Amino acid sequence: MAIRVGVQADSEDECAEGLAQLVDAGFVPVMLPKLLTDNRWMARAVPAPTTKAPIREDRGPSTSG
Repeated sequence: MAIRVGVQADSEDECAEGLAQLVDAGFVPVMLPKLLTDNRWMARAVPAPTTKAPIREDRGPSTSG
């Protein structure tokens, strides 16, 4: 499942501010503010890709000699 969020606003400035808030919350913009045909502004973002921790090889308990 893909997660996408959008910002819809009455002006370009409002739309850019909403997109900036999404970026601050960890989202990545995929569509910058764009004026649509019905005179409203829209932008879209997706969650930032996460990096997984590297898989560690299980070395067992340490022993001292």
